[in-house]
Amino acid sequence: MLKKNPSRIPWLGSISILAGLFAWEVTARYGSLPRFIFPGPRDVWLSLVDSITDGTLMYHAAITLTEVLLGLLVGVTFATVIGYALAKSRTLEKILSPYLVASQAIPIVAIAPLLVIWLGDGILSKVLICALIVFFPVLVNTIVGVRAVPTALYDLMNSVRATRWQILLKLEFPAALPILLGGLRIGATLSVIGAIVGELVDAEEGLGYLLQLGDFQYDTSMVYVAVFALIALALGLYGVVAWIERKFLVWQETTSR
Repeated sequence: MLKKNPSRIPWLGSISILAGLFAWEVTARYGSLPRFIFPGPRDVWLSLVDSITDGTLMYHAAITLTEVLLGLLVGVTFATVIGYALAKSRTLEKILSPYLVASQAIPIVAIAPLLVIWLGDGILSKVLICALIVFFPVLVNTIVGVRAVPTALYDLMNSVRATRWQILLKLEFPAALPILLGGLRIGATLSVIGAIVGELVDAEEGLGYLLQLGDFQYDTSMVYVAVFALIALALGLYGVVAWIERKFLVWQETTSR
């Protein structure tokens, strides 16, 4: 008798989530910790409903999402441009690589307070922190993607007298796109971390501020709500990038068949 593949069992993921919620509720109800320290799913759900009803969660989530999107835009733009330049010039890579590697050796948490002091506690410092944390993975993937283009394809483009822009748009960009989007997946999730780091340093709005507010007021349910909102935000951004991959990399599926 053939065994059923567990990966094909319907609703396996939903059953796992429900089992986890049940275990969470039992632990919160019959555990030794008080409910205000370790709330159950019902407490978190009521806090979520209240924060949505009064508009608190949506307001702070919109602030964080704005910081994340702007940070992604700035970080990806600079990383792509600089990464392309480094991919085309080994000399430039040798000059700048010590600075780039050194910048990654310093935790963003360590320099975030400095950025807030220099740029103020407004949105600019948060956007810059997001951009910095997104920059390196996208930069590396850009370099790898451009250098992965086969030399034979360059010879083909040169044989038909393609211009520099034609080579970029019709060869290098499409060929490097799968690796570029892989870096964007990483950057999209990291950008949420960057925004929260900036908000935890100094902010009066955003999901990071909501986390601190719940902590100071011993409102653990609100902390859970803010954490789950951040998870949803990161998953949503990751899903958007995955959708872009499916949309623009259809040719990969057709060639692999």
